[in-house]
Amino acid sequence: MTVDGTLERLIDRLLAERDAAGHWTGELSSSALATAVAVAALSLSYERPGLVAGGLGWLERHRNADGGWGDTVLSAANISTTALGWAAFAIAGRQSDAARAAGEWMRRAAGSLAPERLAEAVAARYGDDRTFSVPILTVLAVAGLVPWRSVPQLPFELAACPQSWFRWLRLPVVSYALPALIAIGQVRHRALPSRNPAARLVRAAASGRSLEVLARIQPENGGFLEAVPLTAFVAMSLRSAGYHRHPVLRNALDFLAASARPDGSWPIDTNLATWVTTLSVNALRGRLPAAKRPPLREWILRQQFRDVHPYTGAAPGGWAWTDLPGGVPDADDTAGALLALRNLASIAENPPPSEILAEPRASASGSHGDDERVVGAAVRGVRWLLDLQNRDGGIPTFCRGWGRLPFDRSSPDITAHALLAWAAWKPRLAPALQTRVAAARRRATAYLARVQRPSGAWVPLWFGNQWAANDENPVYGTSRVLRAIEPDCEPARRAEAWLLAAQNADGGWGGDRGLASSIEETSLAVAALAGGAAAPASTVKRGLAWLVEATRGGETTPPSPIGFYFARLWYYERLYPLIFAIDALSRAAGQPPQGRR
Repeated sequence: MTVDGTLERLIDRLLAERDAAGHWTGELSSSALATAVAVAALSLSYERPGLVAGGLGWLERHRNADGGWGDTVLSAANISTTALGWAAFAIAGRQSDAARAAGEWMRRAAGSLAPERLAEAVAARYGDDRTFSVPILTVLAVAGLVPWRSVPQLPFELAACPQSWFRWLRLPVVSYALPALIAIGQVRHRALPSRNPAARLVRAAASGRSLEVLARIQPENGGFLEAVPLTAFVAMSLRSAGYHRHPVLRNALDFLAASARPDGSWPIDTNLATWVTTLSVNALRGRLPAAKRPPLREWILRQQFRDVHPYTGAAPGGWAWTDLPGGVPDADDTAGALLALRNLASIAENPPPSEILAEPRASASGSHGDDERVVGAAVRGVRWLLDLQNRDGGIPTFCRGWGRLPFDRSSPDITAHALLAWAAWKPRLAPALQTRVAAARRRATAYLARVQRPSGAWVPLWFGNQWAANDENPVYGTSRVLRAIEPDCEPARRAEAWLLAAQNADGGWGGDRGLASSIEETSLAVAALAGGAAAPASTVKRGLAWLVEATRGGETTPPSPIGFYFARLWYYERLYPLIFAIDALSRAAGQPPQGRR
């Protein structure tokens, strides 16, 4: 099979993946961790016994040979997921060979089942970030596997403070974990109150107010961030704290029941519909059927947030990863949406740049009015990203200024994505906004130069490789940044040299040097090098040959767990290898004739 033939087949497959509404929804991998916590929450609340039995059965069928569980069925066992699976069987009161094997795995991993050793082992995985270590220990405490004194107290009383204060309060959890801070903090306070009378008094006084905050930020479908683990942690904690009839608990349980899959499992999140749709649009670019472009553009426009978000306090103008109520605007999805709108707008009757305003103006319906609506949305998105830029010049995920914990810091890959989005829209903006964009791009480029590793690589935030040192994926990060910076600058030359040296003997790339090649990582590297100035043609050709062979000429695209979800959870998305391969082959092929429809 040729490169062109492979590309045509991949395009046909991706176009066939659109749902009835014309966009892409994708499919996230089932998660042992999400399944375990959902089972625990439902068991404690005596809810849906059929779902509990189905979840436990799925866990029994999908444990690894060593007795532990990984985050996906393609992942090695880890202490977080195995601890939660072990606890789920205990909470449900089910004796099982899987539970006994999990206990033995935990004994080996922690060195002992003594509560102190278990707590130390769980905390060691996350360091100073208590976003996930405290919820895991809470589940173990609810299961009776560790005492409550092993669970650190989260300062839920701080949730009663004005939202604008959060960035200054040095919370022990990241910005997106406010529901866990409130619910888990409350159950720990109820189970083992502080010996300090003042602390007890403050927490007792803040209990009602913090629950009001929790209710206010809960989405209408009950799912915090559309995330099964986070929502299940909240439900389990509220039930254990005695809030048996609280509306937040009821809504969370309904969300968990609605999120269960027919095979008994749960995914970590409902879907990444906005993310995979913008990735697909940007990979296909001019290859989308003309009739399908306007509906896609309208769908993306509808996903833009027009109000201050109650969860993070984010200003209007951003996009989330999903079209569902639990989504929260973030920088990566906002940049992806901006690029998709620019690619989709390229086929419209666009007015010349001199007619583009900093804000949309009302006009009659028609192509010109549609373009004004698109540009107006783009202006809001561009400003949203500009306002998010940190003092270091980098772009964080959700909130400006939250820089202490890893998932709130500036990130090279997200910063690079913002650079691409700004560059795509800069010529279409009013002069004052162009000036702001130019200044922001200079600061972002300087940030990327500072955080580039001596090797020439960059490391991303939301993607990794489970076989790499520290779970990092420098191939992903370097590939993303290389596409966003000037090709003839020194950082680009060093990055390109690093990518060339990271190519495997088989022609593909893994997440780092010497790791097994994957479709996703090979596609990323090929796409980056195909647009470079110094990459030998033979390097790109070998990468393309690997992709053709690995996809069997475009017939199959097995996914790899390169996705890094909240709190270091692995996932894979079924559409990632398909989308990434199309992007790579399209860039390397130099836009050959359009494929079949």
